[in-house]
Amino acid sequence: MESLSTRVLTSLVGFAVLSLIVWIGWWAMLPALVFVSVMGLFEYIRMLDKNDIDVRRISLGVFAAALIIASLPIWPQVPWVGGSWREVVLTIAVGALLVLEVIKPGERPLERVVYSLFGLLYIPWLLGYFLLLRYTPDAEHGLLYFALPLLATFAADIGGFFAGHFFGHNKLAPEVSPGKTVEGAIGGLLFSFLTVLIMTQLAHIWSPLDAFLYSILVASASQLGDLSESLIKRALKTKDSGTSLPGHGGFLDRIDSLLFAVPATYLFLHISLYIQ
Repeated sequence: MESLSTRVLTSLVGFAVLSLIVWIGWWAMLPALVFVSVMGLFEYIRMLDKNDIDVRRISLGVFAAALIIASLPIWPQVPWVGGSWREVVLTIAVGALLVLEVIKPGERPLERVVYSLFGLLYIPWLLGYFLLLRYTPDAEHGLLYFALPLLATFAADIGGFFAGHFFGHNKLAPEVSPGKTVEGAIGGLLFSFLTVLIMTQLAHIWSPLDAFLYSILVASASQLGDLSESLIKRALKTKDSGTSLPGHGGFLDRIDSLLFAVPATYLFLHISLYIQ
């Protein structure tokens, strides 16, 4: 009970702080995302160290901050590539990591490049979508659309927990996360759909069909994010990514679902609602 109380208290405090930061806007989100990115990479490197896997630490920190900054909505499109500054930063990061290994390869240079790039893609690249979604299509509507994956993911977690506890029998991914069940996943999807349906109908933005399709996407993305982090921890022989958040482990343990749910929401909005 003490562990559960700590977990609930941490969740409430975290949700309140996150809501305030998102409501303020990009100038509060930027330092917060850089901080979370650095902390997530610290936990990632810590897990790698336990398995004698090396990465370019300084390069990871520099390019992580650059990727978050490049995700700001104030930057114009890059005219000569037809994309965003995020792609430019990522391309430079790939080249820089390869050049560093050519200059000073050391032991297992390819492994160092691969794990360094994965860290950039998994943490700061995906966190950059938080800024992109917050201003899609504009600051006013972006606030509402940002709330969707937050509440939908929370609903999927709650629905999945209770459905799995009372009805769970069939394992969803026993080799990756033995505690998750098919029944829990279905319960999470249904509760997520109910939450999204209520929100979108009150805001008069989506049809019930759009809400259902989005619920399938965000619940699946949330589950995939959770399972992906479990896969990483299992591969690196680690129970928790860190101990920074009481009752929740590390930062990666807390944001794993949102790392997939927020980008999925951003892509859903652009593909199904804004690109005609």
